[in-house]
Amino acid sequence: MPRSLSLRSQSLISKRRRVMLKAGGGFLLSVIAPLRARAAQIMGVRVWPAEEYTRVTLENDSDLKTTHFLVKNPERMVVDIEGIELNPALKSLVAKVQPNDPYIKQVRVGQNRPNVVRLVFDLKEEVRPQVFVLPPVGSYQHRLIFDLYPVNPPDPIAALIQKGDWAKELPPDIAAQIEPPAAATKRADPREEDAPRINRMITIALDPGHGGEDPGAIGAGGSREKDVVLAIAKRLKARIEQNPNMRVMLTRDADYFVPLQQRVHKARKVQADLFVSIHADAFVEPTARGSSVFALSEKGASSTAARWLANKENAADLIGGVNLRGQDQQLASVLLDLSTTAQINDSIKLAKAVLGEIGGINRLHKGAVEQAGFAVLKAPDIPSILVETAFISNPEEEAKLTDDGYQEQMAQALMNGIRKYFSKNPPLAKSRLT
Repeated sequence: MPRSLSLRSQSLISKRRRVMLKAGGGFLLSVIAPLRARAAQIMGVRVWPAEEYTRVTLENDSDLKTTHFLVKNPERMVVDIEGIELNPALKSLVAKVQPNDPYIKQVRVGQNRPNVVRLVFDLKEEVRPQVFVLPPVGSYQHRLIFDLYPVNPPDPIAALIQKGDWAKELPPDIAAQIEPPAAATKRADPREEDAPRINRMITIALDPGHGGEDPGAIGAGGSREKDVVLAIAKRLKARIEQNPNMRVMLTRDADYFVPLQQRVHKARKVQADLFVSIHADAFVEPTARGSSVFALSEKGASSTAARWLANKENAADLIGGVNLRGQDQQLASVLLDLSTTAQINDSIKLAKAVLGEIGGINRLHKGAVEQAGFAVLKAPDIPSILVETAFISNPEEEAKLTDDGYQEQMAQALMNGIRKYFSKNPPLAKSRLT
């Protein structure tokens, strides 16, 4: 045997353990057992509680195999994860669960057996879990996702009913007298002369973009789009609710992820009269600046930039993490096939009204309404717009977006645009929900 081959063989043997197998009173020859494969590593854990569902994310450096089952009395979910060893990142999951989590009471973590870690979620109520994996995307590695949905989910209509204003219809004599709250003393803005005269309650769906696993764009100063747009949406919500003939539904009211189709579905479920999606733009060049308003397009994007932005926003589901097996194919078909010319025309009217108001507080990126195939604007029966409040990738505009004063101005401009739209396009009568 050549000396070089002998050395290689000895080196190989030295890196493996020998297993001696006894058989029939003698010994078989040594069998070279392969080295134990390196265990996968949990890199980070995150918990996203929300009224709709709680998401638990385990980020790791490889795909993981899991099994899970539910236990009654008390309610628990048990998860076994194969191919890993308990490490500090995984142990930290225990402290991530907050007392106000609507569905998880606590979580216990332990090494169930060699190479298998067991998680036990003690639950506050019965849940319908979805467990799935996501491949690496963007800055994320492999992710193992646990979405804990309640068996009896909250109903957005019930939430409006609980506020006491869902079934409220305004008598014509009262509706004719409606003025904005500031009118009792002095008008805060002369543009409020455009106050609509409406004889029924109208519902506005506000959609703060991104959330949860999807931070959206991130500014040079570390500001996250998901935080900025939620703050603006809440300020706008407060203004809308000051009008006795308007009510609001937020597609998300905290830091959690909502898939694009589900945002539209929620707006349709409450029979929204308008859908306003709020974002903070980003571009590869930090000099890009200005606000924009977009409507849906049936015939392609109105510009290369609009197409680029729509593609980026439509990729939010990849970052946020959607369980593709759980998607409602019928819902997807509705959103893709039933967008109408009438809806787009009304959306453009709304977009023009809002763009004109935003131009009074910030430079416009383009002076006209743009159009592109945004998935979140595809409700076939609701005028829908997407507002890019400013470029968070521009340091000057990032400072604006995080400023309370600018957020207040933006919310007021959006409110003025909505009122102006309704003053010229009163909503049609709708039958009372049962």
